[in-house]
Amino acid sequence: MNHKILDTKHGHWILAKMGKRVLRPGGKELTLKLVENLNIKSTDNVVEFAPGMGFTASIVLQKQPHSYTGIELNEEATRKLEKRISGENQRIINSNATETSLPENFADVVYGEAMLTMHADVKKSAIVKEAYRILKKGGLYGIHELSLFPDELEEKLKIDIKRGLMQSIQVNARPLTEKEWVAIVEDEGFKVVRIEKNPMILLEPKRIIDDEGFWRFCKIVFNILTHPQERKRILEMRRVFKKYKEHMAAIVIVAEKRETHCSNH
Repeated sequence: MNHKILDTKHGHWILAKMGKRVLRPGGKELTLKLVENLNIKSTDNVVEFAPGMGFTASIVLQKQPHSYTGIELNEEATRKLEKRISGENQRIINSNATETSLPENFADVVYGEAMLTMHADVKKSAIVKEAYRILKKGGLYGIHELSLFPDELEEKLKIDIKRGLMQSIQVNARPLTEKEWVAIVEDEGFKVVRIEKNPMILLEPKRIIDDEGFWRFCKIVFNILTHPQERKRILEMRRVFKKYKEHMAAIVIVAEKRETHCSNH
């Protein structure tokens, strides 16, 4: 996959092309809860994995942290972010979240949204491990991801949901149950301190209005109506979300870096 240009086949970039700015599974509401629970202070060094279009970065920067570092793998997204985020002690690094090049014990807060879902479990763990490495003791790590429920969800249904997501979003999404997400985080040495959840209704009109405002909602609807190819893809995504709505949710987990890493492996 070429990381230099945005892959516009992916569902989230199609939505962005139609004018959607909030591309997080739990919407703006859950992103705001994530930021609130990270308790960002003016003395904090903050690191964001995969800032994407910079929606959450703009909220975090209003907290005026001591520094903000975005780790963005995609070169085109990096260039766009650099135009928007260029204040004092603010930077975007074009790098992989598993190898940020940041020093150990650098950050007070690390967070990432809608990115771990897109990776296999071994890569999820590698990203969480890197968050642990760069965080100071007592620092907070936050994730906002797609979740499956209940915890006892049968394997066949999990496979069906993942297949449906892959075909509609055209990203190999691998959401986990709450129990599995907690395990991924705690296995790398974190202690979960907060969990928040929201329904997965990203493409429902009420959520879009809540996230984007009424006039932008109208603009997005107009764009979808006048772009037949994109409309077909978005309706397919919405169909999958509705089909599995009883078993999909958005989850935020905030975890603290413990004093010593006692691996559970």
